[in-house]
Amino acid sequence: MTKRLACFLLAAHALPALVNAQVTALRVGHLVDPETGTASANQIILIDAGKFTAIAPNVAIPQGAEVIDLSQYYVMPGLVDAHNHLALTYKMEPENNSYYLTTVMDSTAIRAVQAVSNGITMMSSGFTVVRDLGNSANYADTALRVAIDQGWIPGPTLINSGIIIGGFGGQFYPAPERETLIYPEYLNADTPDEIVKAVRRNILYGAKVIKICVDCKPYGYTADEIKLFVSEAGKAGLKVAGHVQTHAGALKAIEAGIWSIEHSSALDDQAHKLMAEKGIWRVGTETPLSTYHAPDEGRFKRQVDGMKNAYGNHVRMAFSTDADYYIPGMTRGEVVIDFLKSWKAAAIPSPEILKIMTTNGYKVCDIYDKRGPIKVGLPADLIAVQKNPLEDIDALRDVRFVMKDGIVFKRDGIMTPEKFFHSGPVKGWRLR
Repeated sequence: MTKRLACFLLAAHALPALVNAQVTALRVGHLVDPETGTASANQIILIDAGKFTAIAPNVAIPQGAEVIDLSQYYVMPGLVDAHNHLALTYKMEPENNSYYLTTVMDSTAIRAVQAVSNGITMMSSGFTVVRDLGNSANYADTALRVAIDQGWIPGPTLINSGIIIGGFGGQFYPAPERETLIYPEYLNADTPDEIVKAVRRNILYGAKVIKICVDCKPYGYTADEIKLFVSEAGKAGLKVAGHVQTHAGALKAIEAGIWSIEHSSALDDQAHKLMAEKGIWRVGTETPLSTYHAPDEGRFKRQVDGMKNAYGNHVRMAFSTDADYYIPGMTRGEVVIDFLKSWKAAAIPSPEILKIMTTNGYKVCDIYDKRGPIKVGLPADLIAVQKNPLEDIDALRDVRFVMKDGIVFKRDGIMTPEKFFHSGPVKGWRLR
């Protein structure tokens, strides 16, 4: 090793420590614990090296610490969208749904740039964790996650799936002479060998969860084939999320012990009871009834009734949107938070919605013990709002303060993303 290289490696190793050397102290007016549905007044939170080091009402603030006054705010863990598509942005209009055209015409590079923008607006709206489930062209989702982890850009913690795996054709119906157009939106996997290879391909190229189409075609997966997905993903410590469209597909996924069922149109009381018994997550993606993109009133009522049934059956539920479209005048973060309308229509109490958007989100993302809750030793992610979300969940529509990894991203309602552009490539060298 040359002397110059040795000095460079030493400096690169030391840089993150130097950046985070100063202790940060937060004076918190109300610290909300979504897991218990309670709020503690007048707390002090200490943060050092990007992690929580002390949380109590009478913590001594070290000399020289940066003190941030949040005494007029309700502070809580960051929010989670458990089903989003950051690298897909098409115009959603009744007369012009350009989803399929977008996947063909937009390059991986431009979709990665779109993902950066969408991720930043998600952070601004208080979402510090996003489970990104495919439709990301040729692994633009992995590129986004690595760029965030390396410090090139600000963005939420990403639990990304890589390319969606399905039976021949995925969700598309291409012409025979253009059947290859489904790639890279979908990976064909129709035999046990192809299933294993597709799972391993996604893991190799950076997936943190495996997404499959359970029944996107009449030749959907059997329970045994889904079990193979679960087993193969489990070798690498990953969970399997299943896009489900039919009741029969839902029952097969439940029988196979899938981690989560994405979308809810095929779920009924029978499915919910079985899911509750097995602890399978319901990631429902119920679009709110509105003027921009919505089911008709009858469909919306069926969605809300389904949410009520799942809640009554004690199914594990996650806040999830399937947001993959552009609405004029709204950021991706604003589109996502508007899904509160669906949860309110289902008459689910504000404390429960908040728990679903935080604690449940960390659990379905399988990171609960690693990131999310405001606990000593975990990364310092949190948000602050002006009103009590335990009383009115719409308080989350106006996030005034966002911190991730101990770095302030938004303060007094104003984004400060430049603070994240400090680490360059020192946090990692490979796309992994």
